Amino acid sequence: MDRYELRRLDYSLSEDHVALQTAYRQFFKTHSDIEAVRASEPSGFDKSLWERLCAMGATTMALPESVGGDGATLVDLTLVAEELGRSLAPVPWIDHVVAARLLARLGACDFEEIVNGTQIVALDAHQVAPTGPRLIPSGSIADHIVVRDGNENGAVVLLGFSTRPARVDNIGKLPMAWVDPAAADTRAVLAAGADVSAEYQRALDEWRLLTAAALVGLVEETMTIAAEFAKTRYTLGVPIGTLQGISHPLANIAITVQSGRGLVRRAAWFLDNEPDERPELAPSAFVFMAEEAAKAATMAVHVQGGLGVSAEAAATAYLVRARGWALAGGDPGTTAVRIAQIVAARESKV
Repeated sequence: MDRYELRRLDYSLSEDHVALQTAYRQFFKTHSDIEAVRASEPSGFDKSLWERLCAMGATTMALPESVGGDGATLVDLTLVAEELGRSLAPVPWIDHVVAARLLARLGACDFEEIVNGTQIVALDAHQVAPTGPRLIPSGSIADHIVVRDGNENGAVVLLGFSTRPARVDNIGKLPMAWVDPAAADTRAVLAAGADVSAEYQRALDEWRLLTAAALVGLVEETMTIAAEFAKTRYTLGVPIGTLQGISHPLANIAITVQSGRGLVRRAAWFLDNEPDERPELAPSAFVFMAEEAAKAATMAVHVQGGLGVSAEAAATAYLVRARGWALAGGDPGTTAVRIAQIVAARESKV
């Protein structure tokens, strides 16, 4: 048996993993309740929460020790992302750590402010790079923005703006903005070539993996909201949760959570340890959760009936983000095409 064979089949958490996830669950429960989430919707960003999160080491942990980070694994990061999604935390943690990890791999993460999160880095998360202006999930709050430039041999470019781009309203309640690379005040080409394109693809896979993990947490919380409501609402003298029309869909959501969680952790392990062995796993986790999260959140709203679609209902906040977060990097269908291309290329070699 080779040293990875058992781990390929076993994705249970260690005691350290459990402690890490518990700590962040308690952190977000304390500092990012639904009232705080609602209050941050106009900007899509809670600066105080971000500063607390950075002080807890959430940005530093994600980076290699070579740049002053703590060298956390992708499995570790999926646990933080899951808790972020569970609380709908209005912070750009996924965008920032993925972009910062890319800069570190390119030898360009030489700013302590980026490592500790004092300065925020955003990433163009589109699978296919646009040729002109593009929507960047954290574009309205970022100090630096990492994009690809198809006009320079697939170069990775770091942009800076003296005046940050204006936020545009979006269903995911993100600090999203249209960013035009040609309008940047500073523009530094970090690297170019096939190897650099591969590193950027790695960043996109990490972004999709962590977004999938966040959607797992989001879906589990929507299930909890719906289940708690179903236990206290009665019809014909019985809780509505005893009815098949309610209990069976809730069971399906529970299956989605476990399936998505297992796929995310499997993808994280392979991306960290054998990235060339199963490159389709990370994008597959994203495509699966992008579709299933919207279904689950919709069902949670339906369980609550008219209350579920009211503006003040927590289920509504989860529904719009379940739909919006999956679209922050463009059409998930583009990622599905990439999965098909990976599998087709592998089958052609058999």
